[in-house]
Amino acid sequence: MFNLSRYFSTVSFILIVLAAGVLGPFYRELSLKQITELAESRNVAMAQVFENSLREPLESLMSASVGRDNDFLRSSPEAADLKTRVASLMSNTSVVRVKIYNRLGNTVFSSDPGEIGDTQLDRLRFSTAISGGVASYMTHRSAIDTFEGSRTEVDLLASYIPIRGPDKAIEGAFELYQDVTPFMNQLERSLWLVTAGVFGVFAALYLMQYLVVRRAQRILREQEARIAAARDTLEIQVEARTDELKRTNTQLELEISERRQAESKLNYLAYHDPLTGLANRRCFIERLEGSLLESGRRGERLAVLFIDLDQFKQVNDSLGHGVGDELLVMVAARLADYVRLIDMLARLGGDEFICLMEAVRDEDEVETVAREIISAFDTPFGLDDNELYLSASVGISLFPADGDSVVDLMRNADTAMYSAKALGRGRFHFYTPEMTHEAQQRIRMENQLRRALDNDELAVKLQPQVDTRDGRLVGAEALVRWYSPELGTVMPSQFIPLAEDSGIIIGLGNWVLRETCRQVMQWRNSGFELPMVSVNLSVKQLERPEFFDTLQDILDETGMDAESLKLELTESVVMGVGDACGLLQRLRDLGISLALDDFGTGYSSLNYLKMLPVQQLKIDRSFVMGIGRNPGDEAIIRTVMELAKSLGFEVVAEGVETVEQAEFLGKLGCQQLQGFLHGKALTPDEFRARWSEAE
Repeated sequence: MFNLSRYFSTVSFILIVLAAGVLGPFYRELSLKQITELAESRNVAMAQVFENSLREPLESLMSASVGRDNDFLRSSPEAADLKTRVASLMSNTSVVRVKIYNRLGNTVFSSDPGEIGDTQLDRLRFSTAISGGVASYMTHRSAIDTFEGSRTEVDLLASYIPIRGPDKAIEGAFELYQDVTPFMNQLERSLWLVTAGVFGVFAALYLMQYLVVRRAQRILREQEARIAAARDTLEIQVEARTDELKRTNTQLELEISERRQAESKLNYLAYHDPLTGLANRRCFIERLEGSLLESGRRGERLAVLFIDLDQFKQVNDSLGHGVGDELLVMVAARLADYVRLIDMLARLGGDEFICLMEAVRDEDEVETVAREIISAFDTPFGLDDNELYLSASVGISLFPADGDSVVDLMRNADTAMYSAKALGRGRFHFYTPEMTHEAQQRIRMENQLRRALDNDELAVKLQPQVDTRDGRLVGAEALVRWYSPELGTVMPSQFIPLAEDSGIIIGLGNWVLRETCRQVMQWRNSGFELPMVSVNLSVKQLERPEFFDTLQDILDETGMDAESLKLELTESVVMGVGDACGLLQRLRDLGISLALDDFGTGYSSLNYLKMLPVQQLKIDRSFVMGIGRNPGDEAIIRTVMELAKSLGFEVVAEGVETVEQAEFLGKLGCQQLQGFLHGKALTPDEFRARWSEAE
């Protein structure tokens, strides 16, 4: 007979141990999170005190640190004054160490002078602070020196906190170390007490249940004997009847079983996505229809959240659809794990997911869920030897404000998602009625742009690039312009992003490249020589396997020599392409020059930059405009020039409009200038007329 007492004892003991083992770490993690949040808030408050109290010496030190070496920073009077004031503010507080970094990541002050001059530019927590956030981490030190002496076996919470100037611009970052040892000691004592209490309660419960089970075991044994006799007789009768039924009904049972399995599988496939196991579009629509009726009857609100993965197509194109499918499975699992307030999560197809929230109280509740969805992509996805970083854009529509039907709510959430992508990806956006008009305008412009190439509505203009020393023409940048009969002159800032998103940029970019090469060769054959022409290259062009063949065909077709062609790529393009070094080297092997456009506006790694086979850096116009007005922009330009010199890069400055800007850049060694000072973008005829006269 089944020994109920023995199995109860074994299973209950195991469950008690597991429960206590889970509750203890859970309590510890919860308490540790509370300690971290409390300590971080204290660090932020202390940083505000430092910032308010030390505004004058802090600004002096930041200004004095520009271009100075470490010895100067350690011995400067600004550092000494700041050290005295910081020591006074830290007295009788739990803050044991303070560091101050400028925007370039250099340590301009530290309570430990030996750390002055260290750089934090490549560290994620410093980048978070410079972006306006706060980043903290817990650490343990066996020994640490403080203003009040040396401490041993110390638990610390370090926080990176932005330093804001009077105009709210971020000028640098604090790094504060707070002694949280007393809190950690109290946490350990509390953990022992909670663990002991849990074990005590479970032991008492175990004893009471064990007595009840033993009594039940005796009753069962008494009943077993009475049942045994009746069972033996019944089994003989059942066996005889069963044999008869088996012979006649085996085939029927088999058919019924197979039919039920098939029906079950078909029903599952009808309402679930076969790849991820999530609900599919049909299941979501039926659920949403029912929810709309119920919400309308109860007067409740609901929300539809449309989720689209950013740049997922690049994964499929570069790593293959097999990796893309594995990634979608991982994304679905992570969304289901991270987002627990959603009443339903479904996959619509491709890289599109959709969520339903019922009984929504307010927009803040929906916003919380949207942020959780976006934060689910903070951690990279590991596939074989690849770490893939993704982000997601979320569009939100609300019932009844944004629609009272399934079609309206899903369409409006989709429209809001595109608005979120337009904000920079990795964002969320609530639907507004204006978005429908914008979406219609976007579709209209996209359709007209597709026809623009065939209708000769596009033109290439060229802006001169001149030698800084003597103003001699050394090249030109090809810029595309769109003159639409219906829309008028459409700015590149309007149609280039649209072309990127819709894929039109591939045909558009190839057309600009071919037209530019054709024009340069036409000039050369008629006696006008343009030494070098620059053409912008899109990431979507570079990712296409056939791009190199297309490029070679254009060179062969137009007769253009590769040495006279320069391709310009932005930092974001280079950083967003897998094996960028290999692809760019293939271009260099053809003899084509490469330039890194809008340099300084992206986030490329300097270690990565020195490996790229580029020959030229282009300083973005946003920094050039600050010459004479913004010392920060001038400092950035000086830094770029020093970097270019050390790596052997040529430098072109964009947006040069004044003589003062040209003189400033010339003194720093900038080789080429481009901007209205030497000419705006001109038609080919205007360009030749202007520079033929200059010769």
